[in-house]
Amino acid sequence: MVMVHSDDKGLVLPPRIAPLQVVIVPISYKETDAAKVSAITSSVVDSLTQAGIRVHLDDRVNYNPGWKYNYWELKGVPLRLELGPKDIEKRQIRMVRRDTNEKEDVPLSILTQKVALLLVTMQHQLLEKARAQRDSNLTQVWTWEDFTPAIGEGKLVLTPFCNEIEFEELVKTKSKEEALKALGEETEDEKCAMPVAAKTLCIPFDQPELPEGTPCFISGKPATCWVLWGRSY
Repeated sequence: MVMVHSDDKGLVLPPRIAPLQVVIVPISYKETDAAKVSAITSSVVDSLTQAGIRVHLDDRVNYNPGWKYNYWELKGVPLRLELGPKDIEKRQIRMVRRDTNEKEDVPLSILTQKVALLLVTMQHQLLEKARAQRDSNLTQVWTWEDFTPAIGEGKLVLTPFCNEIEFEELVKTKSKEEALKALGEETEDEKCAMPVAAKTLCIPFDQPELPEGTPCFISGKPATCWVLWGRSY
């Protein structure tokens, strides 16, 4: 599915290609009825497409199924459908989840409904898992002394802040200096995948209660909001 969009000036921008949701990988042998495989896979593609599911049939003959599995996993396609000779006999197709590698043999007669339901289920489960992981790494601190150890542990740190640019820059400078000192290094390795300096990530829409007169954790001035800090990866 290709979506054409434009900017606020009405200029047509390059199309956005929606990511695939399902890939179908036929498994053929010398004795396999190629026409039968083609007919079934084409029918599956049509059914899924009509249901609004973005699907691709990988019927390339110059790559084996194992290579295709790896290729589409690296591409991030969440669901893989495998159709082999035994599946054709049983009028079923094997469904494989990318996130858990769980496999299930699904009758062709209910495949579209099963795929649609599983995609919704996967989205929900992945979102809940991501939220749980985020929340477990989120901590609230009030002082600079507690800030740098939390950042060093890879946490997302919520602090009261005066929201002045000069102190935002001071946090970056001080956190970098203290991190390098703790590592026994003088300068940051340019090849490092994760900068050691802390930076502002956002001012959350949902603000915890901020008692009047709460000092900013870095400047000591009256804090005006809660700010989320972390390291860039």
